[in-house]
Amino acid sequence: MDILTAKKIREMDERERERNLINLREELMMLYSMQTGGGLSDNPAKAKLLRKQIARILTVMKEEE
Repeated sequence: MDILTAKKIREMDERERERNLINLREELMMLYSMQTGGGLSDNPAKAKLLRKQIARILTVMKEEE
C-alpha cells in the first residue's frame, strides 16, 4: 500500500478518489474487526495511517466543492 499524498489525490479524477475512499474505509473496518476479534495486528500504526489517508481524500474533495 502506497501513501497517498495531497498532490497525488488532486491529480486523480473524482471517480478514482471515490474508489480509493471506499477501499480505504473497507480496509479500516476489516482491521478494526480483526482487532476486536482478538487478533493481533502486524502493524499497529496502520489504523492511524488509514484514517489520515481518508481525511486527506475528504479534505481535497471538500476543497474542490
